[in-house]
Amino acid sequence: MWLLIKRFFEKYPARMKVAKLIFERGFQVKPPDKIVSGSIEIPHVQIAKEVGVDRRTVRETAKMILENPELRNIFQNLRQVCFLKDVAKLFNWDVIIYVPKDAKRPRIVAEVTQIISRYGLNIRQIIAEDPDLVEEPKLYIIIEGKVPPEVITELKHLPITKSIIIQ
Repeated sequence: MWLLIKRFFEKYPARMKVAKLIFERGFQVKPPDKIVSGSIEIPHVQIAKEVGVDRRTVRETAKMILENPELRNIFQNLRQVCFLKDVAKLFNWDVIIYVPKDAKRPRIVAEVTQIISRYGLNIRQIIAEDPDLVEEPKLYIIIEGKVPPEVITELKHLPITKSIIIQ
């Protein structure tokens, strides 16, 4: 999806940075040129500071998004997700960070979760990074409880596996 969005900003590298941040964070763009998370407005100056551009560039990016029906439809419907990775330990849950050899290959999630399900583990959350946005995308699997060593062994033996980290 990012590749589709990216083509609209090819001639505007500073606006591309802004659009990428908005997209990655799941912020929405609303008329007239607001950037929001739910009903909370994100000041243009904060976004500008984060990506290293002028606040006017943020405003122009928002306006450009709203003027284009395809972009508007995407950016008005983005949503943030509560990511449990950094609080999993507080609940005595494990996090499997799975790095595939080729993140664009189909069925990665299916193959990994099939192994996990054979051990009766409860998956609380799965987050997959987009290979078009992240250089080395990872699959984050939050497991209720502890992951048995046999699961890790089986995952390591998948031919699609590059590396695995347990947190």
